[in-house]
Amino acid sequence: MKATRLTILLTTLITMAACGGDGEDIVVERNNKPDTPKTSVNNNRNTTGPSEAQWRLEFPKLKGGSNQVVIHRAILNKNTQQTGINYCVEWDPSLNSQRWSCYQLYSSINYHSTYNVSRYYADNDGTLSPTCQYPNDADIAPQYQFTEDPYKYSGYDHGHICPSADRLRATECNYQTFYITNMQPQFNKFNAGLWEKMEEDVRNWANQSDTLYVCKGGTIDNANNILEYINRSSHQSTRVNASHIPVPKFFFMAVLSRKNSKWQGMGYWVQNLNEDHSNDSRRNYAITIDRLEELTGLDFFCNLPDDIEEEVEKSITYSYWNLK
Repeated sequence: MKATRLTILLTTLITMAACGGDGEDIVVERNNKPDTPKTSVNNNRNTTGPSEAQWRLEFPKLKGGSNQVVIHRAILNKNTQQTGINYCVEWDPSLNSQRWSCYQLYSSINYHSTYNVSRYYADNDGTLSPTCQYPNDADIAPQYQFTEDPYKYSGYDHGHICPSADRLRATECNYQTFYITNMQPQFNKFNAGLWEKMEEDVRNWANQSDTLYVCKGGTIDNANNILEYINRSSHQSTRVNASHIPVPKFFFMAVLSRKNSKWQGMGYWVQNLNEDHSNDSRRNYAITIDRLEELTGLDFFCNLPDDIEEEVEKSITYSYWNLK
């Protein structure tokens, strides 16, 4: 009887881990499998902030202080009515800017031409109302919300960090990607060129992974990595004032793939240029997570057990990522 119950339990755990999807990390992280390292010590995981930030693998180390972590939940698949965490943001109110967005991708919510909903479209009137193209994020404290769209007339695109195309399996989750807190200023030739190609890479990698863990953003913490500042209200005539938004000089992607309990990691580091580099080899922009941490000052995938984190962050298996 005990043996039968144990068999059922093991079967259930293996099935849960293989399915992928929101919440499956609990099984992966809290139950060692035969083909994962026995060591599960984690000396650098998040110990503050929302509970999700303390175990979900896509989270980097939180900056803390007055910064706010916003967790957006939504329907992720219209056919199955699957719900879960859509994406998360660390918002820096002192800079009127997000530091990063992080999220997961797996087969049941990844881009699929047959099952996609329509991309959200509305009037970009600059009001940031709930029915405009780039709504205010209601989960940000009212004193930090915008009264006008700071990107309108600024000369920069609303650069999605969690892309719309990564959330096209349900209307609600796609709408949330248009929140102003999920944007950073990007040149159009960059946003619609090389950055878009890199976003396509991420969706392709999700198709070969059980789960893909993604953290993306722009450089806002180092003055040498900021191009300029735009007004919190771009309708004002002065370009820079006390209520400004940094324009990142560089953008980054940190990606962690899990496939059959095997792990791979890599990063992209790319300059925000007013030039078309869409035909560049993306291999030229690929770097290790260790190097990306040096460049950004962020600690990615800190919730991984130390031995796994050290292994996946020190090198890139180019054949796995099909980088050419």
